[in-house]
Amino acid sequence: MADHSVEITEGCRLPVLRKNQVNEDEWPLAEILSVKDILGKKLYYVHYIDFNKRLDEWVTPDRLDIKKLQFPKKEAKTPMKDGLPGSRPSSPERDVKRKAESVSLATQVTAVTPVPSLPSSAEASQASVYPAMRDSSFSIKSRDEHEPLASLTTNGTTSIQRHLIPPQPGRKRKSCGGTDEDSQDSSDGIPSAPRMTGSLVSDRSHDDIVTRMKNIECIELGRHRLKPWYFSPYPQELTSLLILYLCEFCLKYLKSLKCLQRHLTKCNLRHPPGNEIYRKGTISFFEIDGRKNKAYSQNLCLLAKCFLDHKTLYYDTDPFLFYVMTEYDSKGFHIVGYFSKEKESTEDYNVACILTLPPYQRRGYGKLLIEFSYELSKVEGKTGTPEKPLSDLGLLSYRSYWSQTILEILMDLKSENGERPQITINEISEITSVKKEDVISTLQYLNLINYYKGQYILTLSEDIVEGHERAMQKRHLRIDPKCLHFTPKDWSKRGKW
Repeated sequence: MADHSVEITEGCRLPVLRKNQVNEDEWPLAEILSVKDILGKKLYYVHYIDFNKRLDEWVTPDRLDIKKLQFPKKEAKTPMKDGLPGSRPSSPERDVKRKAESVSLATQVTAVTPVPSLPSSAEASQASVYPAMRDSSFSIKSRDEHEPLASLTTNGTTSIQRHLIPPQPGRKRKSCGGTDEDSQDSSDGIPSAPRMTGSLVSDRSHDDIVTRMKNIECIELGRHRLKPWYFSPYPQELTSLLILYLCEFCLKYLKSLKCLQRHLTKCNLRHPPGNEIYRKGTISFFEIDGRKNKAYSQNLCLLAKCFLDHKTLYYDTDPFLFYVMTEYDSKGFHIVGYFSKEKESTEDYNVACILTLPPYQRRGYGKLLIEFSYELSKVEGKTGTPEKPLSDLGLLSYRSYWSQTILEILMDLKSENGERPQITINEISEITSVKKEDVISTLQYLNLINYYKGQYILTLSEDIVEGHERAMQKRHLRIDPKCLHFTPKDWSKRGKW
């Protein structure tokens, strides 16, 4: 559909043909990020507007709808480099060259994906922020209207009462967002499947033409071949390879299969370096110190960056610990996913970065990683929260985990002497090690908190209860605290880690 008499340049926008999730043709608007010529044939690298960057791809001219071509809007004035008069405007070519030289090997991450902000404690105590009563109820009495929600209680407790009432005909619970990337069903009554469009990422201010484009075509890791979703700062000379080979045990990157085979004759590792602190069945977790195992930690972060968008990478892995989850077979311990955390966090972060590799997604491993991070927090005697803001899939995963964990506690509460079972927000936080703010935001997200006759009420409809029970039946992978052998270290007394 492309008209070759019209020159399509970087920055142009036009509809591009792609297949959607049900394999139907659609023509979403896309922006041309780059153009290349291979043997006289042009290819265009496109970003679909309002779609996640992991769907960006190279397309042929026949997939472009040239009739609706939009050229880039010209600025009123020629932009000057650094705003200095008489200086030349910066050119994309020079920017690319300069950026390519400065992009370097790196490690840890700071997400910039925006998430809905939590209400303040004062806001949480106002009746107006909560919806009207729904099908069934738990109740929470307040001592002081201006007291934080975590302690809105009668005699210091949150009183909860459940009456299971069948949902009224014609009243359906409003769907809220999506479910986590690893959920095994889409009908658990809490969230639904993640959307392929409308990423929560909105801040593109630090993007540039180099990092906006995937630079690795394919990665071979053990028995899996992975197609990266995003840019990762591997050495420039490796980006032209059709396949980048990684040793699945030390994660060293190699340019050919022959190099990998030669490396495997010398690599003695059959598991990640560091201490194995958990094993149950075929699942193990290894704790890796970013200072003691720098090469492995840097290689791990390079691999992770292929599947994590909007991360800032640093040389220094010293301040971080890495917890790698593996699956064991006769050939060794194969990496499934990992999370990292700061040795000392002033913000109570128990996760800095978390990833389940694509071959293992949607199998419950994401929730297992999250559950393990909270088990470590329990041993440390702290409440924790992931580093915010979260990525789109990260937010969905955590919401699903928090929802199931909190509902599990509420449904296990027993009434005494016919009175409402009582629990405080602080008690939920202490039992789960989930930070108080995350408990409150999850209750609000599930639409459970209501204000009724001077009390805060937690309402559980039959739909929520049944959906939760279905979801828990399918959640086969759980962390067994008895299999965890972990002694927390006081990093504040260890100088520079």
